[in-house]
Amino acid sequence: MRLGNLHDREILRLAGPALAALIAEPLFLLTDSAIVGHLGTPQLAGLGVAGSVLATAVSLCVFLAYGTTAAVARRVGAGDLRAAVAQGIDGLWLAVGLGLLLATAGWLAAEGLVGMFDADAGTSAYALTYLLVSLSGLPAMLVVLAATGVLRGLQDTRTPLAVAAAGAVANVALNLALVYGLGMGIAGSALGTVLTQTGMAAAFVVVVVRGARRNGAPLRPDLPGIRAAGSAGVPLVVRTATLRAALLVTTYVAASAGTVSVAAHQVAFTIWLLLSLALDAVAIAGQAIVGRYLGAGDVAGARAATRRMLEWGIAAGVVLGVIVVVLRAAYVPLFTPDVDVQALLGSVLLVGALFQPVCGVVFALDGILIGAGDGRYLAWAGVVTLVVFLPLAGLVLVTDTGLVGLWWAFNGFLLARLVTLVLRWRSDAWLVTGGGVPRRR
Repeated sequence: MRLGNLHDREILRLAGPALAALIAEPLFLLTDSAIVGHLGTPQLAGLGVAGSVLATAVSLCVFLAYGTTAAVARRVGAGDLRAAVAQGIDGLWLAVGLGLLLATAGWLAAEGLVGMFDADAGTSAYALTYLLVSLSGLPAMLVVLAATGVLRGLQDTRTPLAVAAAGAVANVALNLALVYGLGMGIAGSALGTVLTQTGMAAAFVVVVVRGARRNGAPLRPDLPGIRAAGSAGVPLVVRTATLRAALLVTTYVAASAGTVSVAAHQVAFTIWLLLSLALDAVAIAGQAIVGRYLGAGDVAGARAATRRMLEWGIAAGVVLGVIVVVLRAAYVPLFTPDVDVQALLGSVLLVGALFQPVCGVVFALDGILIGAGDGRYLAWAGVVTLVVFLPLAGLVLVTDTGLVGLWWAFNGFLLARLVTLVLRWRSDAWLVTGGGVPRRR
């Protein structure tokens, strides 16, 4: 792919640091997987179950980052930095409130949530321990999401990179010290991640508050603004809920196949998440760039930029797929000494690698439409793709085709997402211009 046009430079400027930051984020779970995996296969399986619950809670609130990026970018495109930062402050307050609410609900429902996965007693016990400790860090995790969205909308992806990189290093040190140094086991892994996320949230808040003071934006809670931010995020919650439902169904089917299956799925899913977030760097650039172009009323610029982003997504997917296949013999043993888990994991990764170019297009288009504020369509499209996937997952369960068959079914889900997103992108319905009206002065 030839480089050098204006859009390449802009995509690289935003996507480069975003890529590094996004790779740093799943290193938290990869670190936990590698460290906990050497405690034993039941502990690793327990982490897989608890990790799915936590990832669902955080992912349902990803609109705090994605929606905020799009809204702030539109106001930047319209030339109103004060309103842009004020929009971000509303998102931070919303993140704090949602984090406290979800953590409380999680503590009350923890046993029931773990029980939904139908895992064996040993796996469930470890999952419950990890979940109960991790829930205390949920407010900090959501603040990190919201603050990251503010900075991306302001066209700054370097600060999130710096914070994420520091957090990844701290997480490794804390996990090793607590799990092995203090002998806390799986609970130490959860606590290490909680402490790291809390430190990251504090660093982000300092940066955003400085930006607010520099641009004269108010810091106090603004209830109409917070409600508006929450309402705007509802379609993205639906869109994310359908995606998370599909991922939870895959974990349920994997867990029903036994400890080896769910342990291999945990590592495969963590690697898939790492690849997805790497591909999501183009989507993040899309959110910021498309939001800014449409905020400035430049439809032609938005169209040209999105075409180039799709090319980047395909190329990145091909490269990542090749890397997964070529290096799997080197990295698979790092996660578990269990040879049965290693063998199954190697087969699953081949299936996942094949569809990385599809993921590249899907994630790029998803970010483009989020940046355009097309949340309603994404919500309906998510429902459609989930309806397509559920019979495929059910077929795997009743025919007992195993974890490899399950990942082929999941690729069917990705193809359904590809069709719905391409159809929307080819239309003009998502190209709505305007920067929005600031809510407070």
